[in-house]
Amino acid sequence: MTRAIGEAEKAAFAQRGFVVLESIIDAADLAMLRRECAVFVERTDAWLAKRGTDVFGITHRGKRYFISNRYRDSEDLPKFVFGETMRAVTTAFLGETVYLFNEQWVVKGAEQGMKFAWHQDSGYVQFRDPGNRHKPYLTCWCALDDMSAPNGTISVMPHDRVGSRDTVFPHRREEGTNDLVGYEGDDPGELIEMPAGSVAVFSSTSLHRSGPNTTDRWRRVYLTQYSAERIHTTHGDLWGKGVPFVENGELVYDPATDVAESELLKTAGRPARSRPSSRRRFS
Repeated sequence: MTRAIGEAEKAAFAQRGFVVLESIIDAADLAMLRRECAVFVERTDAWLAKRGTDVFGITHRGKRYFISNRYRDSEDLPKFVFGETMRAVTTAFLGETVYLFNEQWVVKGAEQGMKFAWHQDSGYVQFRDPGNRHKPYLTCWCALDDMSAPNGTISVMPHDRVGSRDTVFPHRREEGTNDLVGYEGDDPGELIEMPAGSVAVFSSTSLHRSGPNTTDRWRRVYLTQYSAERIHTTHGDLWGKGVPFVENGELVYDPATDVAESELLKTAGRPARSRPSSRRRFS
C-alpha cells in the first residue's frame, strides 16, 4: 500500500523546491526497474556501437546514459509511471490534474561515471526554445541504488539561496560533455543521500547537479517528470509527452490510447511532424 505524502513533506517542497521521500518504492517495483534498466542500457550500447560512436548528445557509452521515453517499449514500466505510487507523489505536489511530461533512465558507469553540471530542467526547455514560458513541472528522481557522494548522487540548491523559485537562469553549453550549465557560483547546494527505493522530488526550476561515480558499481536512476498542464513550444506544438495521468484526483491513464504521435500519423497516412526531442534534456 502506498503511503500518504505528509504535510511536512509538502511544506518542505513548497519552501525549498525539493524533498526526499525515503523508501517509497516497494521491493517489487524496485526489482522491476532494475531489470528494465539493464535491458535499455544494453540496447543503447548496441545502438551506439552500430553507429560507430561512443557519444550521442549527453550520453557517453560506459560512462553516463540518458535514455529517454522508452516506457512504451516495456510491458511493466507503464504500471509504475502511471501507478499508485506516482499518483500519490504527483498529486501531492502538482494538484489533482497531472500529465506525464518525460521519463528516462539516468545511469552512471562504475569508476568512470561522469559528473553532470549545475542546471535547471526548465533551463533545457528554454535553451532549445528561447522565450518558452511554462509552469514549473515536477521531477521524480527514483533511486535504484543507495545514493551517496562516492557514487555520484545529486546536490540540489534550495530556492531561497539563489532565487530560483520563479526564475529560469540563462544556460550555456559545456564543451566536451554537451551539458548545459546554469550556475557557476561557489554554493555547493545540499547533497542528497538516500537508500534505494527513495525518490528525490524537485521542481523544474530547482538547480541541481551530480558528481562522478567513483565506486565499482553502477549508479542507476529512473527519472519521471510530470506537469499540471500540457507544455507547448512557442510555436504551439506539444513539448514532451502530455499523456493524461490524473484528472480530478482520479486515474485516467488509458494504455489503449497512449500511442506515439508518429504511430497515429502513420495510421492516418501522414508523415510525423518533428518536435523537440527530450532525449538530451535532463539530468
